[in-house]
Amino acid sequence: MADTSMYRLPDYYDWTSEGMDGDLAYYADLAMESGGPVLELGTGTGRVSLAIARHGIRVTGVDVEPAMLARAQQKAEGMGLSNRCRWVESDMTRLNLEDRFPLVIIPYRSFLHLLTVRDQVAALTQVRQHLSEDGLFVFNIFIPDIGQMVEEEDRLISRGSFPLPGSGELVEVNDFTRFDHFHQRGDIIRYYERFDGEGRSRERLRTTFSLRYIYPAELSHLLKIAGFEVTARWGGFRREPFGPDSTELVVEARKSQSLVNHR
Repeated sequence: MADTSMYRLPDYYDWTSEGMDGDLAYYADLAMESGGPVLELGTGTGRVSLAIARHGIRVTGVDVEPAMLARAQQKAEGMGLSNRCRWVESDMTRLNLEDRFPLVIIPYRSFLHLLTVRDQVAALTQVRQHLSEDGLFVFNIFIPDIGQMVEEEDRLISRGSFPLPGSGELVEVNDFTRFDHFHQRGDIIRYYERFDGEGRSRERLRTTFSLRYIYPAELSHLLKIAGFEVTARWGGFRREPFGPDSTELVVEARKSQSLVNHR
């Protein structure tokens, strides 16, 4: 086995987190329409922030994990984008920046890592505080499928195999999930296993994370409570109509004008 200090979570995250169909182009288009600067919450290793910065837009990426931000900074330097990127270590429920942004985004379902309604409302309150008066707030979540959850609970489920560019190696990802449906919470153990070109296991990494799934109607109430009005709902990043068969929900929202005028 290889020394496990050689590869840590940011490596595996980059190797296996390819994003969702069309999400980079969607967020980059919104960023260019806004003119920037852009605030990304839950930036991870900077996949979306760097895609935006490549278009000449200044971006602030926020994450609670310093190792992820360190990798984002490393990637920005390698791409010659450091002058357009700022990285901030913070919990999105307690963010306190002086800037106001015409576009605030929470991509890649990162909003679901807020595990209580209190934290969800706190994060939305911070988004509203950091959004310019005519700014746009955009994020996405998956639509809960109880049948699928029942099928996957307490089982090891493959999330895919991912080739490492130029190495001949492969990373396989498997999840073991346990749900608490009363609190709409899932606790996930994720296993990354790296194989060499001959199929021999070189390293195995075990990580844990949790999420709180949200239903569309519930989300509408959360946004209203936090002072937002939804201006568009999409079933995907190519602006597919949102409907009963959608598995993803992409939300575009602005500050509620009734609250803006009242204040």
